Amino acid sequence: MPQLPVVFEVGSIIALVAILLVDLLIVARRPHVPSLRESGAWVGVYVGLALVFAVLMLVFAGGDAAGQFVAGWLTEYSLSIDNLFVFVIIMARFSVPKQIQQEVLMLGIIIALVLRGIFILVGAQLIEDFSWIFYLFGAWLIWTAIQQLREDDDAEQQDSALVRLLRRRVRITDDFDGMKFRVTHDGAKHFTPLLIVLIAIGTTDLLFALDSIPAIFGITESAFIVFTANVFALMGLRQLYFLLGGLLERLVYLKYGIALILAFIGVKLVLHALHENELPFLNGGEGFAWAPEIPTWVSLVVILVAMAGATGASLVRMRRDGELSRR
Repeated sequence: MPQLPVVFEVGSIIALVAILLVDLLIVARRPHVPSLRESGAWVGVYVGLALVFAVLMLVFAGGDAAGQFVAGWLTEYSLSIDNLFVFVIIMARFSVPKQIQQEVLMLGIIIALVLRGIFILVGAQLIEDFSWIFYLFGAWLIWTAIQQLREDDDAEQQDSALVRLLRRRVRITDDFDGMKFRVTHDGAKHFTPLLIVLIAIGTTDLLFALDSIPAIFGITESAFIVFTANVFALMGLRQLYFLLGGLLERLVYLKYGIALILAFIGVKLVLHALHENELPFLNGGEGFAWAPEIPTWVSLVVILVAMAGATGASLVRMRRDGELSRR
């Protein structure tokens, strides 16, 4: 695991928090529906910031750490696109006004980052204390990849148990009132649907993190790299939501690319667990010499090829369907 200077880690966290606060302030002061040009520009800014951070990692911590960050960031960014499908569904289901969707997504992403941060700390501690956890992580990712392939694209997304409980136990108005959480209705205090939307986004993202966090731990064991990769992946997610818009539903082969990434990293985790094996009932507690350690650059190539291939195939399919519809 790469050793990172403490000053670099602390400085990076402070800088990332400052960027998030500035982004939140900009959104709060100017709520609007961003244009494609504006969304594209902001996506470019966040991708640029991630690449600058990778260069800083190279300077302060070396090529191994920088490579792990880039591979981890691309993994999280790829898997986070899955979140966008759910965000679109949540926004539509609760009829969130377009004027406040930016603010809603921003708050939801901050909630997701806090929850993911806790999850990452727990995961890092488990890995440090119980190396055999990689067997479980690997098996989980392989199973998730299989489920991704079997998933019905038309299956209706169900509300989480927490959202259903809130609907039954808490007084909630039918309409939004800007970004207000509580309003007075018929002389009584009611929550607005904003509360449910934020909870739905935060908890749904945490469910996705059950896949993405183990996946990135398959690339690096550094909790700092895992967290920063998550931050950079999620920071640009709001703008990507508005940039892609209806295009998401047309990327029909995207799930195959995501499934390939999950399956590859799952196999990588299992091989790593076999190589470092400490379970006494397997090979007498010794590692398996035949189990290879897959280098970071291989992971990076697989991630890029999987996403580029899935996106390219989807675009070809879109073009072909468009030509057929014109005939």
